[in-house]
Amino acid sequence: MGRPGLYVGSIVIDCDDFGKVADFWQEALRYSPREPGSDGWVVLKDPSGHGPNVSINRTSEGPLDQYRLHLDLYTQDQAGEVERLVRLGAAVHHRPPPGHDFVEMADPEGHLFCVVQV
Repeated sequence: MGRPGLYVGSIVIDCDDFGKVADFWQEALRYSPREPGSDGWVVLKDPSGHGPNVSINRTSEGPLDQYRLHLDLYTQDQAGEVERLVRLGAAVHHRPPPGHDFVEMADPEGHLFCVVQV
């Protein structure tokens, strides 16, 4: 059985103190880094391969109470899924510059999530 068209690939935790938060979640979940963290970003993976990734992101994009936690939805058809989600009531919140693999979206009540091309 293959992956569905869109699935939770990572739960992203935004933070101020990257080292403290990354160390905490790595130990709490017994996850390991997918690759070494850099520039305040690391993806922690379930060693058994069953759970979603947990990504830790140091950010300075305004009040953290607005976006402490969001889902990264993975897909092999980003454009198609973005179009489908818009039809369902989502809105494109931000398109990053070329070379980035995600589109930031908002659900019908404004909760942010990303659609990531894998």
